[in-house]
Amino acid sequence: MNMPGIEFLIDRKGNKKAVLINLKKHKNLWEDLYDAYIAHRRRNEPRESLAKVRRMIESKAKRATYA
Repeated sequence: MNMPGIEFLIDRKGNKKAVLINLKKHKNLWEDLYDAYIAHRRRNEPRESLAKVRRMIESKAKRATYA
């Protein structure tokens, strides 16, 4: 398959080992890959509920108003 701006590095056995991405052509693809990597890396971190995050944001906004 030919994909302009994307090249695969192949070992002597023909296995794909790495990929070169032209970031000028595929900036959005790189951002998606990086976001997926970060999400995967953080998969075991503790999570907060949406309601708790909203309360924290509102609390910080109120404190900033009074400061």
